[in-house]
Amino acid sequence: MHVPEDAVVSSADVALALASAASQNGVQIYDRTSVLHVMVKKGQVTGVETDKGQIECQYFVNCAGQWAYELGLSNEEPVSIPLHACEHFYLLTRPLETPLQSNTPTVVDADGRIYIRNWQGGILSGGFEKNPKPIFTEGKNQLEIQNLQEDWDHFEPLLSSLLRRMPELETLEIVKLVNCPETFTPDMRCIMGESPAVQGYYVLVGMNSAGLSFAGGAGRYLAEWMVHGYPSESIWELDLKRFGALQSSRTFLRHRVMEVMPLLYDLKVPRWDFQTGRQLRTSPLYDRLDAQGARWMEKHGFERPKYFVPPDKDLLALEQSKTFYKPDWFDIVESEVKCCKEAVCVIDMSSFTKFEITSTGDQALEILQYLFSNDLDVPVGHIVHTGMLNEGGGYENDCSIARLSKRSFFMISPTDQQVHCWAWLKKHMPEDSNLLLEDVTWKYTALNLIGPRAVDVLSELSYAPMTPDHFPSLFCKEMSVGYANGIRVMSMTHTGEPGFMLYIPIEYALHVYNEVMSVGQKYGIRNAGYYALRSLRIEKFFAFWGQDLNTLTTPLECGRESRVKLDKGMDFIGRDALLQQKQNGVYKRLTMFILDDHDTDLDLWPWWGEPIYRNGQYAGKTTSSAYSYTLERHVCLGFVHNFSEDTGEEQVVTADFINRGEYEIDIAGHRFQAKAKLYPVTSLFTHKRRKDDVELSDLHGK
Repeated sequence: MHVPEDAVVSSADVALALASAASQNGVQIYDRTSVLHVMVKKGQVTGVETDKGQIECQYFVNCAGQWAYELGLSNEEPVSIPLHACEHFYLLTRPLETPLQSNTPTVVDADGRIYIRNWQGGILSGGFEKNPKPIFTEGKNQLEIQNLQEDWDHFEPLLSSLLRRMPELETLEIVKLVNCPETFTPDMRCIMGESPAVQGYYVLVGMNSAGLSFAGGAGRYLAEWMVHGYPSESIWELDLKRFGALQSSRTFLRHRVMEVMPLLYDLKVPRWDFQTGRQLRTSPLYDRLDAQGARWMEKHGFERPKYFVPPDKDLLALEQSKTFYKPDWFDIVESEVKCCKEAVCVIDMSSFTKFEITSTGDQALEILQYLFSNDLDVPVGHIVHTGMLNEGGGYENDCSIARLSKRSFFMISPTDQQVHCWAWLKKHMPEDSNLLLEDVTWKYTALNLIGPRAVDVLSELSYAPMTPDHFPSLFCKEMSVGYANGIRVMSMTHTGEPGFMLYIPIEYALHVYNEVMSVGQKYGIRNAGYYALRSLRIEKFFAFWGQDLNTLTTPLECGRESRVKLDKGMDFIGRDALLQQKQNGVYKRLTMFILDDHDTDLDLWPWWGEPIYRNGQYAGKTTSSAYSYTLERHVCLGFVHNFSEDTGEEQVVTADFINRGEYEIDIAGHRFQAKAKLYPVTSLFTHKRRKDDVELSDLHGK
């Protein structure tokens, strides 16, 4: 790819230029000074201990690259920063006969696993080999940056790629083969943000060999974070809090970076999974489900079933299917979805984050009313869908809260919210010995019983009536299931389908699962996975945090006004921003798109991130998508913006603006017509018809 405005600069020169400019603005720089540890008092940074004395400060930024892991652990309160160094090789040559110009494009040959760029009229070429060499696993890093030993045997495959791409280089004199440490993170993305453990301790590390490319943007966002408390864009994918302490094991990091480094130049198909560091967090049912054909994905270190391979399927072929088109699991997921609609399915959803908030008086209710947008002062046993908002009204967390007793609440959040949500709650909760926050994620196995026959299965197992008259929607009750007592049964499924969530103390998990499967046989019960769940939730227009919602998305922008009680009688975080937005209007709106002329069998599939066009103009992009087996079409969720044709500025988006547009979704350069909906398509769910008989233009939301 040739980008004419691109330039090649020296990272050392850039660093010196910035340091020089900072010094002129009064910044003091101490070189040749070792940081021994960061001083912390009551969970807040107070200073830095160096080999030349102490420096008092409220903020500390760990930008220590390959030393960041050790530096984080050296604090009085350790900060976990998961990254690991590998040897990184590149060679330098003498100038060519006609020296390369400074504007020579950088070449990336992903199949050859190499990059090539100009260096003083000659070539600088390195790459990311299939068999990387991790270093410093024991923690004995270099004292300062210096070259490691040359290893021509190890570099040989990359050299062969270079000569295959540029044969005339055979005659060129090589100056040297450079081997230097380069750090990589467990998911190939850099790490930035504030530590969940220590306030005022910020991190900016793990650039995965692209430090200079990221530097300007990363520096800007981190500066905004420190000054304002949040960056101007949603950068959850880079936030340190996406990791927990579980990703900081030395063995895990060593094995994971050996997989990560080659992946930088590999083709990553939709829904691929890391192969290293697996089976770290598992449900007590893992072996039972695995024996029944479960295929696994990983979220925040937790194994979750994708789908279940029937005994007659070729497992090997299915494992190796990697495509942007219709995947091999299509029919399997279809049968799981059909079972959810017509009979009953069970999905192990133990990975969800679970907190309990209790108090001796009304403290728990008071703090939750301040932290959440919906009204939580509901009768005991009721469940409330709500959001934990920031000052801008954006979602810090999207969750469901059950009121267990007058002074006790049970909170269910997305899997990857465990660290972030805990840190947010701790930051905003007062120091009060009468108020207790407990992470009970590991205490409960969660089974999701989805389908019209779920009520029959539970009735039979509990000898209690489970019909809506006796057990209304969004209700929570402790019950016996089989021989097991104290099971929290909730009438919700996170999909919009009928059914129940069962939160089971882990020692009872196997018993309850076996009983459910045994009694469920006569009702056609089967296991299902998260792919079926995704299809069900997207066709019902259920948005998920981390995919559709983020810290810059407000409830008013995604049709969740009903989950906000502006008049609940007390202030809550984000209320002022929502009142203002309600008055001024929203500038983006989450919309459901049903693809019209898309051939599921032959066309490339939408996965997420596809551009949305309204009347031929770019209007936003999709955030998630799935094939709806009910509508027999693809469904995408995405935000529609109203960009002024003259200035490009964002304007207010109204329901009328959405409804009046003609839409297309661009999938790999081909535009497909799509119908936009602001509400789920309910008419098709009450009586399913074949898609040939239904004109989508006749469909109406609720």
